[in-house]
Amino acid sequence: MENSPLSFCSGPISHSDVTQVWGGKKHPAPGPTQEFLSLSLQDQARAQAELLRRQEELEKKAAELDRREREMQSLSAAGGRKNNWPPLPENFPVGPCFYHDIAVDIPVEFQKTVKIMYYLWMFHTGTLFVNIFGCLAWFFVDADRGVDFGLAMLWFLLFTPCSFVCWYRPLYGAFRSDSSFRFFVFFFVYICQFGVHVLQAIGITGWGNSGWISALTGLNKSIPVGIMMILIAALFTASAVISLIMFKKVHALYRTTGASFEKAQQEFATGVMSNKTVQTAAANAASSAARGAFKGQQF
Repeated sequence: MENSPLSFCSGPISHSDVTQVWGGKKHPAPGPTQEFLSLSLQDQARAQAELLRRQEELEKKAAELDRREREMQSLSAAGGRKNNWPPLPENFPVGPCFYHDIAVDIPVEFQKTVKIMYYLWMFHTGTLFVNIFGCLAWFFVDADRGVDFGLAMLWFLLFTPCSFVCWYRPLYGAFRSDSSFRFFVFFFVYICQFGVHVLQAIGITGWGNSGWISALTGLNKSIPVGIMMILIAALFTASAVISLIMFKKVHALYRTTGASFEKAQQEFATGVMSNKTVQTAAANAASSAARGAFKGQQF
C-alpha cells in the first residue's frame, strides 16, 4: 500500500488536502470554490464594463448638450441662424433656402442615421445625373429612344429638389424636434420614393430609366452602351436596396422616440390652428357669417 499511486491521510480532510497524483507529481484538484470565485470576478468585470460604457454615453450626451447650447447662444448673439443650404456663391442671384447642420440640430444618437440618409439622397441624385448620359448614349445608337433621354433629364430636374423637400427635410425635422407628424410625412413619402427606386431599377423602356430591361435592350444595339446602362441599373438597384434597409432602420428608431399617431394628430391640429393664414380665413368666414345673419334679421 505504501507504493500505491493513491495516498490517504488520516483525520479530517479539507479541500486543500485533496490532491491528484499523476506521473508521481501532486496537482491541486479544482474545486467549486475556485469556479465560484472565477464566475464572480467575471460578473464583476462585465458589470464594471457596462457601467463604464453607460457613463461614457452620459458624458457624450452632456457634452453634446453643452455644445448645442453654446452653438445656439452664439447664433442668437449673431442675429439668428442663417440659411446655408444649398451652398451657393455669395454673388449668386438666389440665396440658400434651408439651414442644414446635422451636428447642431440632430441629437448624437441619431446623427449617423441622418447622415446616411443625406448621403443616400446625394447618391440617388448622382445616379439620376448619370442616367441622363446613359439614355443619351442609348439615343445615339437607337433613334427611337429620344423620349427616354428627355424623360431622364426631367426626372433629374424633378426628383432632385422634390426628394430633398418631401422626404429628407421631414426626416431631418422629425429627428430634430421629435415630431410625430413629420415622421408620418416621411414614412408616407418615402414609401412612394421606394416604389420609384424599384421602377427605376426595373427600367421599363420608354420611361427614361436605364434599368435592367432597358439595359438588356440597349445591349442588343451596342455592347459598350449596354454595359454602361447595366452599371447604371446596378446603381438604381443599390439605391433601392439601401432605401429599404434605411427605412427599416428609421422605423426602428421611430419606435424608440415615443412618437405615435395620436401625437401626430395633435401636432397637425395645433399647427393648423396656429397658422396665420388659417386664422385669417376662419376670421373672415366668421365675420361673413355674422354679417349674413345680421342682414337676415333686418329683413
